[in-house]
Amino acid sequence: MPDLLTIQSTVQCPHGGTVLLTTTNMRVAAGGAFALVQSDPSTVVGCPFTVGAKYSPCVLVQWTAGAVRASAVIPILTMSSIGICHSPEGALQGVAIIANTQTEVAAQ
Repeated sequence: MPDLLTIQSTVQCPHGGTVLLTTTNMRVAAGGAFALVQSDPSTVVGCPFTVGAKYSPCVLVQWTAGAVRASAVIPILTMSSIGICHSPEGALQGVAIIANTQTEVAAQ
């Protein structure tokens, strides 16, 4: 299985904001932490992005691709997953940067 994103992975928005990773998955773990699933919400904090004079931070990452199925129903996020960052108004602001993942996998 490819490198998995977990709640201990490091992800940032393209402007350097930190993505807070949480999951509803309680079945698949990697490196001692639960793996993220495609439907998990990912909040961004600390994004400094502005458009002209208007502060327009990334606040949400929506995961859209790159998930693998650990079972028939759980799409797990991997290093190749694509997370699209959104502003408070829902504007697309770029692709999330995945800095590290886990390779050890265990199902419960």
